[in-house]
Amino acid sequence: MKPAATPGAPAPATAPEFTVIVETISYINDMVDSPGASQREFAESARAGDTVRSVLRRFSARFPRLQEALWDPGTSEIGGHVEVIVNDAILGMRHTLDSIVHDKDRIVLLGQYIGG
Repeated sequence: MKPAATPGAPAPATAPEFTVIVETISYINDMVDSPGASQREFAESARAGDTVRSVLRRFSARFPRLQEALWDPGTSEIGGHVEVIVNDAILGMRHTLDSIVHDKDRIVLLGQYIGG
């Protein structure tokens, strides 16, 4: 019997790749070099065993401003300025950062608006 994969661990190099869509909305687009866009989609490669966290870590590593806004440096968890939605549910409802991703999953990054 094959041992179970550890969530978040890199998938073996032989695992086939699939696509996870990362969508950015509103002012998050400024952080991914798309100023003025209302929405943008990125097709991100993933492999069996990848998690929401590992996809977002790889994605945000390409965009320093997003990396800084997305991750709390003290906890390595999602910071307080970006809402993460996975397959139409706010993170924490049906998915966590350590949920395994699957082909055609959608991760939406939406800037939080605070104030009145």
